[in-house]
Amino acid sequence: MANDVKKIDAVFEGGGVKGIGLVGAVAVTQEKGYQFSNVAGTSAGAIVASLVAAGYTAAELKQILDALDYTEFKDPTRLDRIPLVGKVLSVSFDQGVYLGRFFERWLRDLLAKKNIRVFRDLVMPEYKDDPRYRYKTASHASDITRGKLLVLPSNIADYGLDPDELEVARAVRMSMSITYLFEPVVLHAAGAPCYIVDGGVLSNYPIWLFDDGNDPPWPTLGYKLVDPQEGRPHKICGPLTLFEALFATMMEAHDARYIQDHDFVRSIPIPTLGVRTTDFELSKEQAEALYRSGVEAARKFFERWDFERYKATYRRVTPLHRTERLAR
Repeated sequence: MANDVKKIDAVFEGGGVKGIGLVGAVAVTQEKGYQFSNVAGTSAGAIVASLVAAGYTAAELKQILDALDYTEFKDPTRLDRIPLVGKVLSVSFDQGVYLGRFFERWLRDLLAKKNIRVFRDLVMPEYKDDPRYRYKTASHASDITRGKLLVLPSNIADYGLDPDELEVARAVRMSMSITYLFEPVVLHAAGAPCYIVDGGVLSNYPIWLFDDGNDPPWPTLGYKLVDPQEGRPHKICGPLTLFEALFATMMEAHDARYIQDHDFVRSIPIPTLGVRTTDFELSKEQAEALYRSGVEAARKFFERWDFERYKATYRRVTPLHRTERLAR
């Protein structure tokens, strides 16, 4: 029945402003009667995951996006204001062109409207003793000093901090720190500074995160942004386009290599219509087209999605690893 509540876990891929398409797909998911249990994401995917976990509906998210001026995310450093050479100096001395402070304030304010500040506010009582599922949302970031993929908030303990007390907006800020574009977040481990950047450096699409044995009680679905330019040569005409090409190559190559057939089957592929990760000047028409692309992609996906058939084809049925979830 249309009003039946069906649980899913969800993983949202990163992709900067292309993440608008994720919201369109979320809208259809909710229309189909699905309820999000655990959600996670990288970069733009972490933004969507945190807001969904906080209780925002797709309709509310659409209103937020329609009112947003994406150019405000480009908050320059002091060096960036120097004519001609400012951006290069920002990368050289600040490790990023933009501060990322506007974004963090923007997200903090949105979360506060739903009474969410720290991850303690997103603890799932039934899983409070299970670190993997304790928090309703998780953000992926990369510690490039130590070469480690971070699942936040859990891995913040590596830096002597309490996962419960980590600000959700701060964790997402770490996840969306696009290399060379936004200043990295600096944490300390064993007294040494560690530079934390976009999770896409190590895994932009961690669809494996919530996998639970061979007979899961409900599915994990992936929301994947598909770039029509993927695999084509990058046009490089200066240091910033060089950095952008480097980052795009990192994001595309490793996940594409390891995603298996069973992951593609449970992924909603959202065409990004040629919009680039850093197209902060995109028009209202482009933003609406991205949203509609997510809507159409999700509708096509749910027309063919069959969880039982997926399990029969791609999983061997064995006892559950997480039997307690069946009671939810």
